[in-house]
Amino acid sequence: MSMNRRRFINLSGLGITGFTISGFTNPSHVMDQKPIVISTWDAGLNANKGAWEVLSKGGTALDAVEKGVMVTEDEISCCVGLGANPDRDGHVTLDASIMDHEFNCGSVAFLERIKHPISVARKVMEKTPHVMLVGEGAQQFAIAEGFTLESEKLSDDAQNAYQNWLKKSTYKPIINIERSNKPNAQLEDKYKAPTRFDNGDWNHDTIGMVALDMHGNLSGSCTTSGAGFKMRGRVGDSPIIGAGLFVDNEVGAVVATGQGEDVIRVAGASAVVEYMRQGKSPQEACKLVVEKIRRIKKEKAAAIQVCFIALNKKGEHGSFALHNGFNYAVQSEQGSNLIESPFSV
Repeated sequence: MSMNRRRFINLSGLGITGFTISGFTNPSHVMDQKPIVISTWDAGLNANKGAWEVLSKGGTALDAVEKGVMVTEDEISCCVGLGANPDRDGHVTLDASIMDHEFNCGSVAFLERIKHPISVARKVMEKTPHVMLVGEGAQQFAIAEGFTLESEKLSDDAQNAYQNWLKKSTYKPIINIERSNKPNAQLEDKYKAPTRFDNGDWNHDTIGMVALDMHGNLSGSCTTSGAGFKMRGRVGDSPIIGAGLFVDNEVGAVVATGQGEDVIRVAGASAVVEYMRQGKSPQEACKLVVEKIRRIKKEKAAAIQVCFIALNKKGEHGSFALHNGFNYAVQSEQGSNLIESPFSV
């Protein structure tokens, strides 16, 4: 090969490399990404405000999804956190998970007397070699990290609900009871924080959130008190990475809500992400997994609710639910909105 030809090839290679670096991988180009956060249920409207305070100032999606669901953990009336209904033995137990854009993740399950399980989950992610801590060990870790051990006393609402539940001591969750019991009310009433029902009936007290920041990175979080009056020790999908929450920064982020056992059966959140990887829209991907659950459950599907929300790398979002009645909240530069989810049956 002649020197001139060899020199031309070398220079061409340098030109291509230079173009790739300056034109495609320059970090300044991803700063044009428009941030967005979505979260489950109408309680997500307030939670998204907390997340948006971070995102609108150029903060990370990880910080946003932690701060956002902490708002809900603080709202006793919302029943995510220590104000929630207890298990059948009268104890409030909490689960939470968090995941960032680099597959770092942490979770806690069966955690008692700690106000912000989502923040403990983040500490597990950042300060331990583990992904999940549970029960007494999770509580010990939280205390060692400076979290306060709260009172075991139930909130007044939870105590009343528990006493009513004890009259029959049956576990028959009612679909979508998280939503307002005034379906024909005005918008401001309909989409208020969930109302606890006097007869003790309650279903899944969960908020899941996923966000995309201006740097083009995704993160997600999920926090829950689990199913009210559950068996002692029961853990649902929310703290399980790949079931209740999954983030793949090349594709998208997904969280689930509803009957956790059935989300776990199909590794729900990761399954939705994989459908998006194949080119499906967020809504189409959610629908495919919900329909799979419907086929598995057959006639039993009438008695459960399962819902997914998804956000892809482009900032496109969508959802799908097994039954009517699910909604999710969206916050972006265009403002705040509550979207009714499409559903299967």
